[in-house]
Amino acid sequence: MKKCLLLFSLLCFMSCGIGRQIVDKPIVFNKEREILTLEYLSKRYGLEQQSTTIVPKMIVLHWTAIPTLEGSFKAFEKAKLPNTRPDITNASALNVSSQFLIDQDGTIYRQMSETTMARHVIGLNHCAIGVENVGGTEGVPLTKKQLKANIRLVKYLADKYNIEYLIGHYEYTNFVGHELWLEKDDGYRTEKTDPGKDFLEKVKKATKKYNFKKTPIQK
Repeated sequence: MKKCLLLFSLLCFMSCGIGRQIVDKPIVFNKEREILTLEYLSKRYGLEQQSTTIVPKMIVLHWTAIPTLEGSFKAFEKAKLPNTRPDITNASALNVSSQFLIDQDGTIYRQMSETTMARHVIGLNHCAIGVENVGGTEGVPLTKKQLKANIRLVKYLADKYNIEYLIGHYEYTNFVGHELWLEKDDGYRTEKTDPGKDFLEKVKKATKKYNFKKTPIQK
């Protein structure tokens, strides 16, 4: 009995430990963003919801391709998409965002509720938690500290939610035709390479005990 209690306490400590390491740095989530999010769920996915809540089934890893935390946060902060993103503006005025943002030094920032929809991956936002990593360019590659932070965060989320898939943003089109894929516009796609195959595979290898389902093979 004592061994069971000790194990339970240890598991709680490990789970809560990463929770204490997460820094809350909220983006704007006002009435305007709420309305835009509900419109996105309705128009893009055919989901008529009264709230912006999602049931997480997937974690999607990204890079921002922006060299600083400040610049990356600023890109997500406002409710409406800036005019600099004509490739996705026609789909919705809702700004891009993610639940988490990880700085080059490995600090994990929570930008919004883990179970509120963020716009970060076409077709799958309704069930996906997004993890953005500052950098990702040739001049500012992702760091070892970010890798370790991603692994810790994935473990934290997998312990907390019924996560089925861990994918890189570049894999999202593999889900076209899958039961989780809800995007209604066959022409709405963007080409992605983040967070890099090597980075993703290292995170997957370090979290293999969770037995995430394999990403579908692209048809």
